[in-house]
Amino acid sequence: MTALNPAQSLSPSSLMQRALYAALDSLGLKVKDLNGLIAVPSLAESHFMEAHYLGTQVGLLPGKSVIVRTVDTGGAGPVTGLLEARRMVENEGVDLVAVVAGDAVKGLSSQEFLKRADQSCSHPAAELPSPVIPNGYDRIARFQMSKYGVTRDQLASCSALMSIMASRHPFALTKKPRTIADILAATSVAPVTSVLECARRADGGAAILVASSQFLAKRGLPRDTGVVIIGGGEASGPLYPPKEIDTISEEMFSCEEAAGVAYEEAQLGVRDIDFFGLYDCFPICLIRAVEAVGLAEKGLGGVFIEEKYREIAARAAVDPEFRPQDIFPVNTHGGLLAFGAPWEVPAMYNIIEAFHQLTNSAGKRQVKDARRALVYGNGGIFSASAVAILGKGKY
Repeated sequence: MTALNPAQSLSPSSLMQRALYAALDSLGLKVKDLNGLIAVPSLAESHFMEAHYLGTQVGLLPGKSVIVRTVDTGGAGPVTGLLEARRMVENEGVDLVAVVAGDAVKGLSSQEFLKRADQSCSHPAAELPSPVIPNGYDRIARFQMSKYGVTRDQLASCSALMSIMASRHPFALTKKPRTIADILAATSVAPVTSVLECARRADGGAAILVASSQFLAKRGLPRDTGVVIIGGGEASGPLYPPKEIDTISEEMFSCEEAAGVAYEEAQLGVRDIDFFGLYDCFPICLIRAVEAVGLAEKGLGGVFIEEKYREIAARAAVDPEFRPQDIFPVNTHGGLLAFGAPWEVPAMYNIIEAFHQLTNSAGKRQVKDARRALVYGNGGIFSASAVAILGKGKY
């Protein structure tokens, strides 16, 4: 991945290209080694057929026997792209696929960013005030408060916990842990959402490579030093929630279904997973995610996260060597709330962190004996869910 918020202002396309070249260089490969490319569109500089645009820019196109696709499932895009890359390898004879995403939303003025973000999920029937996306998630948070007893402190605990995780990652934007009090005292952007409970706007790009076993063997690349995709699932919900909180139903949420499909395909359960990369654009997304993947019982995700936060904060205060991942092996990079979020790129960071965990290269964030990981991407306002289960080396 590229650095977040690089000193030099770069376009989304430039960030995508830098990430792609870095991924290829890491294995001594070239663009022409690719015969598949998947790109996720950007907000700051959208292009018709984003993958074809990128493929043309890097010289992959024109070319024979090359499959190029644009995937647009919002923030779920990188995980959708990962699963699509697997299908291309398994079913379409593709040997090496790059999945690429990049955006430069930090470089947009606040007014322009708000305008574009509002347009992405705006609809008269939703009756969501600006900022549309924070207010949409806030509506879901208030639904959870009403139906399941989620508290304001539990919501704030999500951001506080992610700030602890991010403070341990050298590339994260959030350098110091925050407290629940810090988060509650921050400027409100919606009735139960503060500015410190929104995904951190950033510029950045990321790329991953998915290869067939035959390609690895042909190039002399050891399979047991990488990661295997062993299961996946996707599901969909509406683009925006109902305007009345009391008419919201569980049918609009799709993560549970996507996770269930992924678990079934992999023939695994929550206890078989050692690391979780869960989408957390807003606190309620993380609360529902820990329930959807089975870490907490339905309705108790907020309790679960607040308990983990308070235990980790208390122990970290007296023991500088304490390892929070031993208690909470989730988003050890800090997630969208604290690491950084270039629009539809962030689920790539979940995948990259999972890769580091499974290849024992996460440094002081390392989850002990990590063998399997689950990554989750969420698009829209709980509109698209994509879940992938990854295994270490020769799974």
